[in-house]
Amino acid sequence: MGEIAIAAKITHVPTMILSEMPGRLHGCRDNAIEGHKEIARRAKEAGVDTVIVLDTHWLVNAGYHINSSDHFSGIYTSHEFPQFIQNLKYDYEGNSALGHSIATIASNKGVHTEAHSIPSLTLEYGTLVPLRYMNKEKDFKVVSVAAMCTVHSHNSSRIIGEAIAEAVKKSDNKVMLLASGSFSHKMWSNEDYAKNNGTFTISSEFNKQMDEHVLDLWQTGQHETFLKMLPEYADHCNGEGGMHDTAMLYGALGWDSYKGKCELLGEYFPSSGTGQANVVFPV
Repeated sequence: MGEIAIAAKITHVPTMILSEMPGRLHGCRDNAIEGHKEIARRAKEAGVDTVIVLDTHWLVNAGYHINSSDHFSGIYTSHEFPQFIQNLKYDYEGNSALGHSIATIASNKGVHTEAHSIPSLTLEYGTLVPLRYMNKEKDFKVVSVAAMCTVHSHNSSRIIGEAIAEAVKKSDNKVMLLASGSFSHKMWSNEDYAKNNGTFTISSEFNKQMDEHVLDLWQTGQHETFLKMLPEYADHCNGEGGMHDTAMLYGALGWDSYKGKCELLGEYFPSSGTGQANVVFPV
């Protein structure tokens, strides 16, 4: 019987890549990188063999989709930020059986979901950035789930999360489940970015206060309250990908019956107008 051994909401800001390189941004995202490394350390200690990433950079307009190839390899340059992420080589094993099982269970629950094993279906950077720091030794097989959901409900994303939990339980896998996306996600306008030192600031004090309130709710185990406010929070604070990654995560953990007191790794931080953090959900 399989289990979700580690669960977390994580950042994937592309400046993490630049933080590694010589130059004015060197070291600027050490806080985020160290959070990723600590989550990976815990996953290895727990015997995790597969990571499922709920990727808010994979946009889908109909149905739910899972990248379920047996192997992922390529050279990635971001279309959004080619100056930040370019020529990023990757090579990971996949867990096709688990991805297809999730799709079957979700579809049987009434939420149409397709799993794909297509060599040319590449990974997005919501998956690739975390894997760079969490899977350097290729200890984990990879499944990537589209979570930039444009015409989907949080309720259907909750069911995707339930399907993930059921598929994992039916498998022999120990899984790390990662909701890869920001908290608030109102990017600075192009005109305002430079004059507000946009790389290191948040675009809205209201969003910052809401993010900090959400972190407090999570750390004190008030998840039922958070879920009541999730739709409006995602709407008014421009939650990345509609925060469908978060809805999936909660679905996998039991939705409003989840009582864990979350752990903030490192610090909450602003990036290009958005709010970011690494948060572990105890399972």
